[in-house]
Amino acid sequence: MQGSDARRPIAVSIAGLAVFAVIAMGWYQVSTSARNALVVYCAHDLLYAEEVLRDFERETGIPVVIVPDTEATKSLGLVQRLIREKDHPACDVFWNNQLLGTVELAEQGVLEPYQGAGWKRMSQAFRDPNGLWTGFGGRLRVWIVNTDAMPATVQAIDERLTGDVSLMAIAEPMFGTTLSHFAVLWDEMGSLEMQAWYRDLRERGARVVPGNATVKDLVAAGVCDFGMTDTDDYFLAKADGAPVAMVPLRAPSGETICIPNSVAIIKGTQKRSHAERLLDYLLSEQSELRLAASKASQIPLGPVNESQIPADVRPLTKWARESVSLTDLATARRECLAWLTEEHAP
Repeated sequence: MQGSDARRPIAVSIAGLAVFAVIAMGWYQVSTSARNALVVYCAHDLLYAEEVLRDFERETGIPVVIVPDTEATKSLGLVQRLIREKDHPACDVFWNNQLLGTVELAEQGVLEPYQGAGWKRMSQAFRDPNGLWTGFGGRLRVWIVNTDAMPATVQAIDERLTGDVSLMAIAEPMFGTTLSHFAVLWDEMGSLEMQAWYRDLRERGARVVPGNATVKDLVAAGVCDFGMTDTDDYFLAKADGAPVAMVPLRAPSGETICIPNSVAIIKGTQKRSHAERLLDYLLSEQSELRLAASKASQIPLGPVNESQIPADVRPLTKWARESVSLTDLATARRECLAWLTEEHAP
């Protein structure tokens, strides 16, 4: 009995070591998986992006770690993070839900060029000439109108803009596609005129709300009569049965404002070949048609079989071709953002 008791601590120790070894092996496997995974910073809505990225995993065997952004700070937070991480990058691929932040990263030297099959299928209007970024799956800036409250016409909107705007909603313009929209206005109107225009709207009671989704919700519910948002939010409201219609927002030049998703490889990535495969996957005809068929109803920007574009999205392809160019607006974006940040400071 004594011999049995004497051996027990040794047996317990061996068992403990075995458990520790199993745990250690598990942590090693998790750590190895994380090291081998492609890290994707993603500002696009995870509702749509995650499914695409998980299918890429299944089809290629390349694991993906997704780092998302928040709705309120869409794209801006990740752009700033990538600039901070420039000398020690933690990200391999950036899927942005708009373009100008990605252009800013190109100017800051954060991106690596890649002119693969996906880059080649896009028109020059939606790609960097050196391959630093490529656009795909666009959205248009639109007026969303509650048709129970007012007609969805340019004339009706213009009349409301010159009168009572207390039932108009606009997303905080320091973020996302609204910031891109304001950068266009900053460039075309000039900084002083644009500042006066925005201050006038706010002074007359226009509602500035956290994001485009909030604009959509307020108009769909009849709390606001009209507002500025994107086509993806409009389509979500329409799918929910809300009494809404849309009118394309046009820049002072008369052009529409089409804001593509954009994708880029981060400079210094240790997974270059895997990053290239993801870019070609996202920029393929298959992926663009998939995004067009999703509830976001995004607009294909490369050549696709038009018969496969959903009927609601098909007319938007013409509006997208009428878009103002965003590729040279990085300076306007920086200047406009600096002013807006000061303007909205507590």
